[in-house]
Amino acid sequence: MSETFQLGQAWHRTGKAIRGKLAVSPALVALAPVALMLVGLSGCAHHRQAAQAPPRQTAPPAPQSQPSEAESPPPTRIPITPVPPGGVSADDLDFVNTHQPIFSEVGLATWYTAPYKGRKAANGEVFSDRALTAAHRTLPMGSLIAVTNIKTGQFAVMRITDRGPFVDGRILDLTIASAKATGIYRLGTAQVRLDVYRTPKPIETGGRWCVQIGAFHSEYQAKKLKEQLLRKYPSSNVIEFPGQDSYWVRIRPEGDNREQAEAIARHLRPGEAEAEAFLTRLD
Repeated sequence: MSETFQLGQAWHRTGKAIRGKLAVSPALVALAPVALMLVGLSGCAHHRQAAQAPPRQTAPPAPQSQPSEAESPPPTRIPITPVPPGGVSADDLDFVNTHQPIFSEVGLATWYTAPYKGRKAANGEVFSDRALTAAHRTLPMGSLIAVTNIKTGQFAVMRITDRGPFVDGRILDLTIASAKATGIYRLGTAQVRLDVYRTPKPIETGGRWCVQIGAFHSEYQAKKLKEQLLRKYPSSNVIEFPGQDSYWVRIRPEGDNREQAEAIARHLRPGEAEAEAFLTRLD
């Protein structure tokens, strides 16, 4: 330590000499003995004991994990669910002939057509009157079904590609081709048995859901209801859009959650005049 003190004194004398000859900042000169003192202290410590290891650096915080696909809100647009040309394939017919249905339902069926050429069905593909397809409110898109006319026994295999019918007491809307295959085209409406053979997604669990309300003959009434619902369900996506000879309002709860959609549908049914609320699946 005495060596360090002598070095410091020498540096102090040298600094005074430098200040006399050069325009050096006094602060810089004042710091120089301190730096040299630290060097000396380090050397003394080396003679007494091994140098201490530098303190361990704390690891940087791990980046926050991004929410998984399951936690992320579903995208607004529903992916296209393709079906075979014409609605069904030879493999579909063979599957129906060799398997038992997984779900059955009895009710009224009717037929429909697109209000304009090129209109897309709910599965994302262009609607075709000639395809063996049908609309159902809640069966997953692409479900393979068989429809039997209870009165005549006529039977046809088809796919679910659209949503509807949004009329109380009806369970199925058929294309013209499906209606002709089951003997419903001329009658317009008939009692049918709907047998489900295969679905790309579970029927009861999961899925993306909303509540569709209609029909309004006045666009003003539809927009008025939309404004009321936006105030009542601020976290939901409420839209109004033109349908066939009517205007519709649709409520999509946050995350397209089924339980929330069911609660909204139950609440709206008794309270909204001129409107019927239908729980429907989007995917």
